[in-house]
This record gives sequence, structure tokens and C-alpha cells, in this order.
Amino acid sequence: MRRNSYFIVFISFLLAMPVFAKNYTVSSPNKKIVVRVEAADKIRYSVRLGKQIILLPSEIALTVDGTVLGENDRISKAERHSVSETIRPVVRQKSASIENRYNELTLTFRGYFTLIFRVYDDGVAYRFVTGLPGRVKVMDEKVQYRFDGNWETYFPETKSFFTHQESEYKHLRLVLIRPDMMSYVPVLVELENGVCAAVTEADLEDYAGLYLQGTGDFGFDGVFPRYPLEEKQLRDRDVPVTKRADYIAETDGSRSYPWRVLIIADDPGRLVESQMVFTLAPELALTDTDWIKPGKVSWDWWNANNLYGVDFEAGINTRTYKYYIDFASSHGADYIILDEGWYELGNLLAVKPEINIPELVQYGNERGVGIILWVVWKTLDDQLDEALNQFSAWGIKGIKVDFMQREDQEMINFYHKIARKAAEHKLLVDFHGSCKPDGLRRAYPNVMTREGVRGMEHCKWSDNTNPEHDLILPFTRMVAGPMDYTPGAMINATKENFNPSFTRPMSLGTRCHQLAMYVVYESPLQMLADSPSNYLRERMCMEFLSQVPVIWDETKVLQAAVSDYILMARRSGDTWYVGAMTDWTPRELSCDLSFLGEGKFQARIWQDGVNASRRARDFATRELLANASDSLSVLLAPGGGWVAILEKIGD
Repeated sequence: MRRNSYFIVFISFLLAMPVFAKNYTVSSPNKKIVVRVEAADKIRYSVRLGKQIILLPSEIALTVDGTVLGENDRISKAERHSVSETIRPVVRQKSASIENRYNELTLTFRGYFTLIFRVYDDGVAYRFVTGLPGRVKVMDEKVQYRFDGNWETYFPETKSFFTHQESEYKHLRLVLIRPDMMSYVPVLVELENGVCAAVTEADLEDYAGLYLQGTGDFGFDGVFPRYPLEEKQLRDRDVPVTKRADYIAETDGSRSYPWRVLIIADDPGRLVESQMVFTLAPELALTDTDWIKPGKVSWDWWNANNLYGVDFEAGINTRTYKYYIDFASSHGADYIILDEGWYELGNLLAVKPEINIPELVQYGNERGVGIILWVVWKTLDDQLDEALNQFSAWGIKGIKVDFMQREDQEMINFYHKIARKAAEHKLLVDFHGSCKPDGLRRAYPNVMTREGVRGMEHCKWSDNTNPEHDLILPFTRMVAGPMDYTPGAMINATKENFNPSFTRPMSLGTRCHQLAMYVVYESPLQMLADSPSNYLRERMCMEFLSQVPVIWDETKVLQAAVSDYILMARRSGDTWYVGAMTDWTPRELSCDLSFLGEGKFQARIWQDGVNASRRARDFATRELLANASDSLSVLLAPGGGWVAILEKIGD
């Protein structure tokens, strides 16, 4: 026993000694992904999946107060660590539990900083950690992604850092992305043999968001919005930066920096299933979460309050919103939103005289429906304590915060402040006009969803939100986290008969394409975007929309191809929900039901009608008995969709 103790002490002594080797490797738990780190004059890392090279040596560095961390820095210690645990999120998105398994390599440098690499079965992440005294300025961060071929990408180009992050995803070869072209993240790269890699980030706090620019060859360089020194408020909602500093952030010298994330999948469906961003985020910051309730939301703005068949004048008034509450209460929706128009712009305490919020809150409480209020971020920030105190006094359940349009350090700090302050007042949060998610919802599960996506609102003025675009989103934006696309259109159009209309909007694609979004698209606050009057005319569709959940116990992607189609199954309790979507190409997919497991199931199916290619609203329903040995034929019209509810009825 004493000999073993001496041996352990000796090994520990060796591990604590300065390490002069320059190359280190760390692999995923399943051994398929391998990261190699080279530390010499510069720090570079490379990644492979099996025999497939994902990244060639790519440089990383952090410049703090004029010192480049990562140049000619000697490693004093290398430590390895493995984690295998189960996370049970407060708000289930893809699943009730998450297996968090990774191998970690921590390299400690003599320049009082460390570099941490985590390797999961579905990707790689790294971050800097510094232990510097006082406050520091981060002048620059070197982020490189050097791929080994001229692969195809989905690149959401933006012309500036002032953006809603609602760009078109340009499908380009890497070599065509010039150094003067920039995008926000996630950015998707399709390699050979179905392998995909998505670039994004996690745990973004007190720092600026990552953007990517082209290199003119086979890669990306990271760029960041610099710290804002001066702003100009153009109106209540638009506050662009007019002067920036020469640094990214001024921050604490002792801190962890955001994770640089590369999600890797050997099949596009595995990319959709990934929960890396969530697992890399900080742990739960709240002690009381019982009040946090996901749900469906009846939304007024997209349908322009177009109610009909009623005995009152529809508009932004108390009677209209009581109608929304009645509809929500009768059809499985937990909330309604009062969007733009309920207050005098610029003053959240000046409610329009046509609206009686205490009366609406009481009316909703009696019917089990909560109220969410839309607010402009700048007005909220200017009146934060007064406004939140008033919202609490009224009994409001949540806020929809809009028009941030920036991702610099100051704005990222605003996101965290609102998450924290809203939680103190027991308010849910939906960020619109926002940047992509970074995992904030793990620490603050009251942050339910975000926009940062070209969603269905664009159908009010253009045709650029269409089935082709819809089939890119699960593999790009949704990989970062929940997205408030706002589905649910009951007026549906083909390419030939689509007509954008701000006040009488319609969607591109079939009726069942819209229904399938409630299975495919993730958002714990999921909108019912169309008019209650339209929904009330669609009894068969409301049977599905009233029942479909917004959170899930299990998620399985059955078949998928980026920008082409997706077929996926999600479980809630003993019931499975299956959704399929296609682009403008009609398809027939085969849905293998082996995921059902033991038992008999009653299947109710909503599918494109035989004339859906001519009249997009055409759909049909059918019922059948099924079990795990069965396979269902999924017929999809151009721009089509398909959904099924499979309820367990016996063993």
C-alpha cells in the first residue's frame, strides 16, 4: 500500500512539472473526433472525424492590453479531465434529459492564462481563461477555421454589425466567400460523405458576438463588433453605433471567455439533434423555477388583428384582446401577446386609452391565459425598474423585447441584465430583433426563445421566406437554440399565386408545411400567428394545433438533407409527434416506425391534399393503427408537409 502511495505522489509530481512537449491530442468519448493542439510560436489546432479532416491547423490567440496570448508562450502544465453526467433542463427543448459527455484538455501557459478544449461525440469547443489583475481591454481575438477543401457553405451574409440577423443563407463554395464578405453565426459547412460542421459560440457574456468573414480560400476568420463609444437614437427602436473603440471589450482580467464551438455530424440529422450549445452554457442561476411555464401563444401582429364574424370593431382595444383570450383558452394556448400599439411609443407607462390591461389580466386569469407584452428594448432599458414593477403589479407573465439589432459588448450585457431582472419579477422573455442564442436559457430558463431568424413575418412584404429557406433553418439557426419563426398561417400559397400583403398575409408552401413546423421548429413559446377567426374556420387543423406540445421528452431525426427535406419524431409522454417538410421539390419518404418501441398506437395523420400543388390549402386526414414494425408512406407536395400524432393505446 505504501509503495502505491509513493507511486501516486510521484505521478502527481510529474504532472505538475512544466511540460515542454508542443503537441497534444484529445479525442471524443467515442474516439471518432480527434483534436490536435500545436503550441510553438503560435497556437494552432486541427480536427478530424475518423479519416475525414474537418479543420487543418487553425490559429487561435487573444490580445489583452497589447500582449498576444498565444504567441511564443510556453506550456507549464497539461491536464486531462472526463465528464459523464445527465442534465435535466428546467425547460425541455429537445429532451427531458441531456447526456453531457466530453473529454477535456486544459493547457496552462506561463503567461497566466489557460486554454481549454472540450471534445464531445458531436463536436469540439475551446475557450481562453485568464487570471489577470483588475480590468483589461481585449484588443483582438484570433479565430480561424481552415477547412481542407472547397466545401459548400450556408452563409448568412450581413453588410454591417447593425442587423436583425434575418439574412438569406447564401449557398456558396468556400473559395467564393471573399474577405469583404461577413456573416453572423451559425454558419454551416457541408463536407463530403454527408459530414456537416456548424460554427457558432456559447456562453457569450460581457463580450462581443462572433462574426465570420471570408478568406478567399478554404476558411473563415473571426471578426467582432468593437466596443461602442457613441450611439445615435434615430427613433424609439433604432440605436446604431456611430463611433467604436479600437478594442472588443473592457472586462475583468480574471474570467472565462466565450466558447468557440464547432458542431460536427456525420449526418445532417445528427446536427439537428445536437445540444452542445446548451451543455457549454453556465449552469442554472435561479433557485425558484416553478413559475416558468412554456406554452403556445396567440399572436396579434402578423395577422394585423383581422378578426371577422364578430360584433365589435377589431383593433388594438380591450374587446379584441378578450376575443384572443377566449380563443386561446378554448384551443390549448397558454398566452396571448399584446404587440406594438398597446402603449405610446417611448413611454411604457403610457397605456393607450383603448386598452385596459388590469381588466385583460383578470379576464385571462379566469380562463387560464397569461398576458405577454411587447416592448422596445431602448424604452425598456430607460424605464427598466419602473416598467417591470408596473408589469408585476398588473400580473403580466412575460415580455417580448424587440429591436436590439446589435451584438457588441454593451448589448450582450443588456441581454443578461434583462434575463436577470425579468427573473426577479417572474417574467418570461422572448427576444426579438435579436442575435442568435448562445445558451443563456440554461442559466436563465425564463429566456424561452429568440428571433434572430428570417421568419414568417417576411411573408407580409416579400417572397424570401419560402420552403427552400424553411429547410435550411433546422441545420443552421436552430442548431444554436430555440427560434421564434412564428408559424401557423392558414392562408397558404404556391409560388404562382403568392401575393405579399402586410395586412392580409399568407405563407408560401402548403397548409401541412405550416403544421409540420410545430414539430420541426423548436420554441418553448410557440406562436399561433394567424387570426383566431381563421383558426376557428379550420377545425381539423386546430385539432392538431391544440394538442401539439412545445417541449419534448425525446427527439429523433429520421431522415434529413440540408435545404431539401426533414423527417423527425418527437415524444411527449407516451405520444409521438412526427413531422416532415420539403422544399419546392415533391417527395415520397418512408417513415420507419421502429422508434415507437413496444405497444399499439392510434395514428392520426394530416397530409397534403391531392391538389395541394395547385391550391396550397388543400389537405387530407386519415387514421390507422400502427406499431413499431410498420412503415408509413409520407407524400409531400411541392413546398409540402406532413404530420402525425401516434398515441399509445395498448401494450
